[in-house]
Amino acid sequence: MAVNATPVDSALRLTVQTGTDAAGNPIYARYRFSRIKATAADQDVYDVALVLAGLQAYPLAGVERSIEFGLSAS
Repeated sequence: MAVNATPVDSALRLTVQTGTDAAGNPIYARYRFSRIKATAADQDVYDVALVLAGLQAYPLAGVERSIEFGLSAS
């Protein structure tokens, strides 16, 4: 029996560096944007992340995307 994976939901997470602690280690904050179209191209999602990062007061430290899949047997 074959299993089919269908993307059903996606989220984008931006990590920004908000400063440093007393020891000089970076302090990060994460922002999560849910309900990103699961079929959106990775490049398009990354381009949007860069635009959103440009609106932040802090420098961008990372971009992540998570995709949820629905599984069904065929």
